Amino acid sequence: MKKVKKIEDVLELVNSGDTVMIGGFLTCGGPNKIITHLLENKDLKDLTIIANDTGFDSTPGIGQLVVKKCCKKIVASHVGTNKETGRQMSENETEVVLTPQGTLAEQIRAGGFGLGGVLTPTGVGIAEIEEGKDIVEVDGKKFLLEKPLKADVAILNAYKVDTYGNMEFKGSTRNFNMLMAYAADTVIVEADNLVEVGEIDPNHVNIPGLVVDVIIDGKELA
Repeated sequence: MKKVKKIEDVLELVNSGDTVMIGGFLTCGGPNKIITHLLENKDLKDLTIIANDTGFDSTPGIGQLVVKKCCKKIVASHVGTNKETGRQMSENETEVVLTPQGTLAEQIRAGGFGLGGVLTPTGVGIAEIEEGKDIVEVDGKKFLLEKPLKADVAILNAYKVDTYGNMEFKGSTRNFNMLMAYAADTVIVEADNLVEVGEIDPNHVNIPGLVVDVIIDGKELA
């Protein structure tokens, strides 16, 4: 199956009501060009977004999904750099689930690898955090059971991608991109550099192409 697609093909893969994981850490390693194209060409509503953060309200990328009110729910670790996220949260326009970064990472990992959840001591003893969650005791110590996270679609970014989908990340762009690659039904990757199979040193392949469904050549996008 040919994985390299035109950006127009992505419009059919991301739909209102979907749960969408978005890679990146603020402006580092985010699929900003794909998100811009989606916003310019599709009226998306009621998305559940799972991401490390909601970016910025003034720059391209995940933050613009919030600004344009595409989300009904956001699961993230940090929203302080996007004032619109805070406003929507305070005014109950959008449900925002703030999750410790390590817990969020492990919930995504659990979803991708078929685990039943994550046991964490973070939040134990805090009524607001414990509410609705199972408490599990191990060797006399209490833990909260945080359930796995999965998505309909993951939209990622990678420094180098071959035409099969093997991905190489550069520096800190690994971030949540590497975890989310395993935790969604459909995985779309924006390639900063698209190359032929064999042009990535096997020792530098961080994520195998087996988990990738669609590749978009980032250099073809504005």
